[in-house]
Amino acid sequence: MSERKRIGAGESARVSSGTVVVTVEPATGPRRSLGTLILLGLLAASIMVNLVLLAGTLLTVPSAGLVRQEHRSGNSAATVKLAVIRFTGTIMPPFTERWIRQIRDAEHDDSVKGVLLEIDSPGGLVADSHQIYHKLQQLRDKKPVCVAMKRMAASGGYYIAMGGGPNARIFVEPTTWTGSIGVIIPRFNAVELATKIGVASEPLATGPLKGSLDPFREMRADERKVWDAIIDESFNRFISVIAENRSQLSENDVRSLATGQVYTASQALAKGLVDETGFSEDAIDALASSLSLTDYEVVNYSSPFGLIDMFLGVSQSPPGLMEQLLESSIPRALYYCSWNPLVPVQPHR
Repeated sequence: MSERKRIGAGESARVSSGTVVVTVEPATGPRRSLGTLILLGLLAASIMVNLVLLAGTLLTVPSAGLVRQEHRSGNSAATVKLAVIRFTGTIMPPFTERWIRQIRDAEHDDSVKGVLLEIDSPGGLVADSHQIYHKLQQLRDKKPVCVAMKRMAASGGYYIAMGGGPNARIFVEPTTWTGSIGVIIPRFNAVELATKIGVASEPLATGPLKGSLDPFREMRADERKVWDAIIDESFNRFISVIAENRSQLSENDVRSLATGQVYTASQALAKGLVDETGFSEDAIDALASSLSLTDYEVVNYSSPFGLIDMFLGVSQSPPGLMEQLLESSIPRALYYCSWNPLVPVQPHR
């Protein structure tokens, strides 16, 4: 006599005698615990959130050429605008391209009647500073420009301030640092260090001047002569740009000030590098008054951050000594107020 019994999962049964036959039947349907379902739901939600964030980031990649206008003050319903372009941080890619797009946007926007350059920068690359200056020259031919210097507008920061032209009024806050007129090519001399740790520099180069900035050997006289000529050309251009745009200063006046010294607001005012003490709001009021505007909106121009910032390491930690030594062999002519431009400066959008 045989007896069949159905045993569920986790159950047991006693058999006194006979043959035991075990039959495995397929499950009638998937069974998942409540905890498993919750985890799957959270995973799906996380994937969706990340996809949305990725899509949003991709839409704000700077190469899209997007320039935003954000209300700052005044009448938001006004048809006339004053644009504020904020130069904050080191003047270098990819920020150079963003500022140039903002300048171009302000130039071609018929509702924008005047532009304020709000500068808070220690300077940057020679080429980038001049690229911005060149675009500002085109802008000032069409619309009046005013300058407001904030914490620092030194070296390349002062260079782009000249983009406003001879008629642009330059405002400085009481605590602004400016000036630092000059050119620098950073270079380490690690010869003694290399000797102590047993490092010899033996680059394979096609010419005697190819490795002239090698930090692991002394610079020869012929190499220094070449780089002095390069620096002098950039320096003379800086001098001429200031002399052209500060009518109260002669070229000799500018050269006497171009020692690389950083000037306080009161010193810069006394030496004719700036026009008056005041804040951005004072500069905006002066710009509006020069245009006889009573009803207008002030807008901040900005460019969104995107994936390129992460790839370029905008918010990365400062580089170590070895990285800086290696970077020092790359020629970078700078209008910069520091000997060490490798420490990243967080820019404003």
